[in-house]
Amino acid sequence: MMNRRKLLASSFGGSMALILGQHVNAQTMDSTSQHSLDTVMAFMEAMGGGDMERMATLMSDDMVWHNEGDESLPWIGPWEGKQAIFEFLAIFSENLQTTQWDNTDAFASGDTVAVFGKMNAITTRSGEETGVFSFALRAKVRDGQVALWHWFEDSYAVSKAYHR
Repeated sequence: MMNRRKLLASSFGGSMALILGQHVNAQTMDSTSQHSLDTVMAFMEAMGGGDMERMATLMSDDMVWHNEGDESLPWIGPWEGKQAIFEFLAIFSENLQTTQWDNTDAFASGDTVAVFGKMNAITTRSGEETGVFSFALRAKVRDGQVALWHWFEDSYAVSKAYHR
């Protein structure tokens, strides 16, 4: 458990600090939308700090984490339930180290949160840098917990670096 925590912290830690340092200025939102945005940002903060206990409290038991992209990458695909998601995060952290993360936009409407930005990473398999690419996240919050984390990235850039 400790190795996973260290892997998560090293992979996500620096980038999440950047995320949270960039307070996203939201226009006036209703309380449900604000709560959803706060929940997703708290989940990102816990992930960035490798705080698996906090992450677990912010995840619904049936949470789905879905990464779109090149299926030859070991972390692409749907991951369902807390245990599977923690296994996925270990696989992800062993294969990709995030070196830059910039949220450019984030907003919420009811239970849905969208975050857009740019990131950069290095694949541990090849040691190659992905180059800066765009990402999008669509998250759903239910009863104060993240129920869906639907991640979209430029998997071509990531795949090229991974398979180089």
